[in-house]
Amino acid sequence: MNDLMNLWEYAIAFVIAFTVALLTNPLIIRYAGKFGFVDKPEERKVHLKSMPRVGGLSIILGTIAGCIYLQVDSAYLPQIGIGAAMIIIMGLLDDRFTLNAKLKFLIQLIAAVVVVTSGLTIEFIEIPLIGRIEMGFLSSVMAVLWIIGVMNSINLIDGLDGLAGGVATIAISTILVMAIIDPLAHVAVISIAVVLIASTLAFLIFNFHPAKLFMGDTGSLFLGYSIAIISLMGFFKSVTLFSLIAPVLILAVPIFDTLFAIVRRFLNKQGIMSPDKGHLHHCLLAMGFSHRATVLIIYTIGIFFGASALLFSNVTLWNSVVIFVFLLLLIQLSAEVVGLIGAKRQPLLNMMRRCTGGSQEIKK
Repeated sequence: MNDLMNLWEYAIAFVIAFTVALLTNPLIIRYAGKFGFVDKPEERKVHLKSMPRVGGLSIILGTIAGCIYLQVDSAYLPQIGIGAAMIIIMGLLDDRFTLNAKLKFLIQLIAAVVVVTSGLTIEFIEIPLIGRIEMGFLSSVMAVLWIIGVMNSINLIDGLDGLAGGVATIAISTILVMAIIDPLAHVAVISIAVVLIASTLAFLIFNFHPAKLFMGDTGSLFLGYSIAIISLMGFFKSVTLFSLIAPVLILAVPIFDTLFAIVRRFLNKQGIMSPDKGHLHHCLLAMGFSHRATVLIIYTIGIFFGASALLFSNVTLWNSVVIFVFLLLLIQLSAEVVGLIGAKRQPLLNMMRRCTGGSQEIKK
């Protein structure tokens, strides 16, 4: 009976969050331009006309409305709320005035540190055959790096209509499923995940290609922050070595796209923070896929890795090792095929060619 009541409460919260976000989007489209919240076309962007942004406000308002209805409660909530407020204000200012990258990083760092002061950290790791290892001061460092990393990963993948919102929804949905099947899961994780999904789906109605509205940094950073927080609450309080990998798999698309961007820029002797057109969605577009097809392909990849995370969390240790090695090889191979590291950097493909007696290596 209690389960049915909880399900009903979550359903009502979903409808509330969805409705608030849905009704907010037209207002943002109408007034964004009047207040200067406009994303103008430029060389590295795909859209060809000015678009209203800060659509992320609808996601934020829908999430808040749903959380108020569910009366979400957690010992970490005050610090999480302060950190969220900092990220939202920074996102709004960036969408209006374009802040310096170093200033944005500093604000993200402070927000992450505020969250960590609540005690939301990775306290210890259980390593097979070794036992429990207390993380000590590294518990806070790892949590801060995780929050900042996830925020920026979602932000960097926000390059096509519906892309960041869809990838985030897939990731949050996977976290929700894992939380539901985990008897020890924090109720707040389920509650926040439900309303985040509802709010983001309502936004995607206006954001899927051809978009009428962009989420802006306000939305992408908030989504990244929220995903980082619920994954910390749901997975990281006390973990085994290999369960650390599950949330990384859930966010494989934005995380590895970001990591390959860092490697690519380093090899090209560019600044790591320098923008380029070498991200996954840029590569797929360059291969001839349409805007919508590119987004759907990346959705499919996200679903695949979400399913892999669910499988990974429910198999034995050695099966986890086999799956992890296979996925790493698959990620590297896929990156070389689409050119995420660069068209001429294909070490794995070249090795496969040599082993099969195929064509010569691509000359660097």
